[in-house]
Amino acid sequence: MSDSLTAVALVCTLKSSPARSSSELIARQLLNGFAGHGVDGDLIRVADHDVRPGVRIDEGDGDQWPGIRERVRAADILVLSTPVWLGHMSSVAQRVLERLDAELSETDDEGRPSMLGKVATVAVVGNEDGAHKVIADVFQGLDDIGFTIPAQGSTYWNGEAMQAVDYQDLDATPEAIASATEAAARNAVHLARLLRGAQYPGYS
Repeated sequence: MSDSLTAVALVCTLKSSPARSSSELIARQLLNGFAGHGVDGDLIRVADHDVRPGVRIDEGDGDQWPGIRERVRAADILVLSTPVWLGHMSSVAQRVLERLDAELSETDDEGRPSMLGKVATVAVVGNEDGAHKVIADVFQGLDDIGFTIPAQGSTYWNGEAMQAVDYQDLDATPEAIASATEAAARNAVHLARLLRGAQYPGYS
């Protein structure tokens, strides 16, 4: 196994490419943070793919989740980036969690769930309140699935409520957001390296 780490960001904006996306921007900033610590990253905008509803690995009939799943399985670190909609994560992010639920029944030779030993980070943007709730909800789901959550493993931006300014419209990234993003990247990489060297005990 290679000593190098990799990351994949699942961007859960409701917009398909090539539309501009604040969720994609903050995910790319996290990936840039990983790169500063020697981690290669990749990004997937989930709305560009036909991800079917369901809780199985492959829902058939052209379902494109299996390809995304393989990229998640190949990575050491997952970034899940979502906007806030009506105080909640996007429907795309919810679908990603539902599809990842299938991993609980996928185990290795020692009985460990397939995502155990992988690190998860979360990025949230929106011009309404709710980032802390969304982060908590996403982290709870990812923890259930088997991902490990690093200390200060999230970053977010909330603009002024009921206004039209998006994260991508800012002239510069606020210092507090940049600092949180760097901390999330640094801590996630540290944890992923520890887990690479010392996997969780087997379940059987």
